[in-house]
Amino acid sequence: MTSAELLVDAFGRVQEEVHAVVNGLSPEDLTLRVNDKANTIAWLVWHLTRVQDDHIADAAGIPQVWTGEGWADRFGLPLDPTDTGYGHTAKQVAKVQATAELLTGYHDATHEQTIQYVRTLTNKDLERIVDESWDPPVTLGVRLISVISDVLQHTGQAAFVRGLL
Repeated sequence: MTSAELLVDAFGRVQEEVHAVVNGLSPEDLTLRVNDKANTIAWLVWHLTRVQDDHIADAAGIPQVWTGEGWADRFGLPLDPTDTGYGHTAKQVAKVQATAELLTGYHDATHEQTIQYVRTLTNKDLERIVDESWDPPVTLGVRLISVISDVLQHTGQAAFVRGLL
């Protein structure tokens, strides 16, 4: 198995879990809050997809799916189009409302762009520095693993909330 194949598999597992978490849920289910400060399934799936979209597009030097393919307009959220949800307050979390179809549609489009990119990567590519603001600087390989870790954690959080339904 190549590094690229491993990355394709990892991102594929995220996509499968995202679908499992949101499929069949109503907009009300997707915005259920365990308490006043808790994240909703809708926000978690939107945020994890925004993070994947933002970080992959940056690493690949390509436009984000969110803005480049009109998903920001389709969602119509009262948020800045560059917003990924990082550091959101409880009030901002509540603004993210969407249907299961919209959430999985955006995730699938982001997944497709991600897979198209990671399939092209070689081991040498993974050594490229993509962020010099950290010490040590972040390589592409470390950034991709960081994205996978983050999106899997949020998917698990969303699955937990679904289990409470």
